[in-house]
Amino acid sequence: MEDILIFDHISEYNAFNNNETMHPLVSVVDLGKADVRSLRKMRYDFYLVFLKKVKCGDLRYGLHNYDYEEGTLIFVSPGQVIGENGTEEYKPQGFALAFHPELLNGTNLAKKIKDYHFFSYAVNEALHLSEKERKIILDCFSKIEYELEQNMDKHSKQLIVSNIELFLNYCERFYDRQFITRDHVNKGILLKFEELLNQYFKSEFPQTLGIPTVSYCADQLHLSANYFGDLIKKETGKSPQEYIQNKLINEAKSILFDSEKSINEVAYDLGFKYPQHFSRFFKKTVGQSPVEFRTLGSN
Repeated sequence: MEDILIFDHISEYNAFNNNETMHPLVSVVDLGKADVRSLRKMRYDFYLVFLKKVKCGDLRYGLHNYDYEEGTLIFVSPGQVIGENGTEEYKPQGFALAFHPELLNGTNLAKKIKDYHFFSYAVNEALHLSEKERKIILDCFSKIEYELEQNMDKHSKQLIVSNIELFLNYCERFYDRQFITRDHVNKGILLKFEELLNQYFKSEFPQTLGIPTVSYCADQLHLSANYFGDLIKKETGKSPQEYIQNKLINEAKSILFDSEKSINEVAYDLGFKYPQHFSRFFKKTVGQSPVEFRTLGSN
């Protein structure tokens, strides 16, 4: 079995980094207090957000080492494994916000936490902060830490969770900014997505693999499915699923216009397992059945 260091409780992660535990379900961890250590694969059973303070190569994605500049946020969801095992030593720097899902029970954030897609982004899809944004994030951490240092009362949980939600909302805004400022990179991905679909429908993949899925396309473009989905939505106003469906319709119209293939053959060429599913999908989208579209188009 692969050697993975598992943290079930936030207190264990605090002890690992030489930090005091002030609350069993939430902590702002000063990574600078941690001892020098070797690279390890780690799994956390709670949400964790790293704010890297200086360049360091302690986080990896696959076999790649990423030197995150000062002011980079990396988001980890419960059960996720990050890092690589190795003999290389490093001194952790920066801060981490750790909070357990149980902290959110009975709060509005419990219903919204899944809407923050960046918790399922890959490590190499980190959020790179400007200096002003970094100060805002540190201020959010400071407010949470302040509440942890007070005697717990009936307001404590609400204030802590509200500040975590405020922090996450800022992160959502900053990711929106990053999608815009990295527009040249995003457009390159959009072009690759379009070319991927073009090549897919020219190949035998529709007959062997079926209709292309969002996860297949994201994987081919070396992106996590959620990051890919959010990026395409920002660029086009459509989800990747809608983009694929539009491509399917355009391909179907082209084949119906330019060939004598039967409706069944068109359906199979596009990756539909059952022709009736294709006919239903086409009519729902276009407003005409494939037969009606072909007949009217030829007149």
